[in-house]
Amino acid sequence: MLLAASSAPLPPQPAATAPLDPQQLGPAAAAAEADFNEALQLALADMAAEQADAPDAVADDEALLVLASPTQHTPEVREEAPPADPLTSPERGGDTAPLHEHRLHAPANELLTHYRTTPPTLSAAAPARDKASLPDTNRLSPLEHGQLVQQGLAFAMLRDIGRQRRENQDSGFGMLASLPREGADLPLGLFVVADGMGGHEAGGLASRLAVHAVAEAVVSQFMLPVMEDNTTTVLQTLMIEAVQHANRVIWAHAQRHGTDMGTTCTAALLVGRALYVAHVGDSRAYLLEHGQLQQLTTDHSMVARFVELGQITPEQAHSHPQRNQLYRAIGQQPDVMVDFVYQPIGMASHLLLCSDGLWGMLTEAQLTHVMQHTIWPQDICHELIARANLAGGEDNITAIVVTFPIVQRVTL
Repeated sequence: MLLAASSAPLPPQPAATAPLDPQQLGPAAAAAEADFNEALQLALADMAAEQADAPDAVADDEALLVLASPTQHTPEVREEAPPADPLTSPERGGDTAPLHEHRLHAPANELLTHYRTTPPTLSAAAPARDKASLPDTNRLSPLEHGQLVQQGLAFAMLRDIGRQRRENQDSGFGMLASLPREGADLPLGLFVVADGMGGHEAGGLASRLAVHAVAEAVVSQFMLPVMEDNTTTVLQTLMIEAVQHANRVIWAHAQRHGTDMGTTCTAALLVGRALYVAHVGDSRAYLLEHGQLQQLTTDHSMVARFVELGQITPEQAHSHPQRNQLYRAIGQQPDVMVDFVYQPIGMASHLLLCSDGLWGMLTEAQLTHVMQHTIWPQDICHELIARANLAGGEDNITAIVVTFPIVQRVTL
């Protein structure tokens, strides 16, 4: 936090004025100008004498200059001042004062505690109130509530064309909201990943149509009504019908235009501490809890069936020649069967939705490692996609990462 010192304004200092040459003026004007110059010099002398007789004001002015100085000011905190922040070197620039002068760094697994500093009280300030009656505003910490917040509710989504495709046929959608309720607000979120299939631009259009149709159905039929406490929607039915609606939209478009188009669709609705997942195809939803990555969805692909039947191993499935063949997809038939999963969040820390361009390039151990060792969802998405590209980037890559709140109880 950057602080600006303030005080009562000092009297304005008259600018030094060079006396005019009397030869340039008439006799009367020259006399008047001489009188003015004499009065001006007397006034400046009087002001200098007044300032010399007021040491308290000078001391206060110097104190304010020290407070505003980025090189001399030290916050008035009860703890020992931390070492200099390497990010506040002179080359960093931009801030009025170094960051380490306004915040105290704690170990990585502890709270970052902020402090305020106040300017010195001037002699003309109002009389001080009883300190016992004033709240302590120096320490700003959620530890007053016995909680240490290690991770908050947030999400990020990124798409990448990969290294071997000429167009990106993946689409994604994400939104996160908080619904006001008595006692505690209700988190709401909707996240959708669609991996398109088809000829030139047809796959990309199919995935966009799917994302739009699912989002439109869920927002209009659930999120808007629930804000008015006017919904009796069964969420399982809502999610299944939303994906089936997307199937009908894409099928109708393909029939009108005579194109062969389709897409996968994995949609996750977050309501409070539970997930409602509807799924068709081989895009995936994962939940990370206590370092264990759980796949919530089942791939509707030929190689997944081979793995279920024990004909190949999961490792062999990554390089199987039929790994991209789906037996169920959106937009391929007038009707489609939709898988549904209800999943309480429990103690989970992350939700990951992704296309096969990500999970097909990285192992579950690699996915877990990145999510466990990277804090922000945006950074997780960037690193996952970078690793998938380094592994070959054989397909378009889409990742949606949601972090769930992790709160540690502490003893005060």
